[in-house]
Amino acid sequence: MRAAERVVLIAALLFFASTAVEASPILFLVRHAEKATTGGNDPELSAAGQERAGALARILTDCKITAIFTTEFKRTQETAAPTAKATQVTPTIIAAKDIAGLVEKLRSLKGNVLVVGHGNTIPDVVKALGIAIPVNIPESDYSEPIVIILSDNPQLLRLHYPM
Repeated sequence: MRAAERVVLIAALLFFASTAVEASPILFLVRHAEKATTGGNDPELSAAGQERAGALARILTDCKITAIFTTEFKRTQETAAPTAKATQVTPTIIAAKDIAGLVEKLRSLKGNVLVVGHGNTIPDVVKALGIAIPVNIPESDYSEPIVIILSDNPQLLRLHYPM
């Protein structure tokens, strides 16, 4: 299956999930895309990362994103930028270490949300949202969007970018 076909298939599945569970917000949690090898502690995205950020925006096109959260780092903000532009949603910046603050905000929202975090913060967010299944994101893995249907009994879906 070609990459374009996979993007359409994933988008269709996510759209179906977002309409099937209309009353429950859906959270899309992703690790930032590939970062440049230069830039110290706050590098920008690499060319591959920019491509992945564009793919994310295409995947989420019909998912009715109403809020976007990123951390204070360039790589998370640049990963969210194409989706923010496509949805006309201004991202909210939350400190990477403020898991409790982010979870509180996520629980108060009614619409679907994109959260762009880090390999070492996304697992803590997932756990704080009530998902018992441990999530580990290897340092070299940028390919796994995590979808949580936020309800009384939160549901976890793990996907992979079609790259």
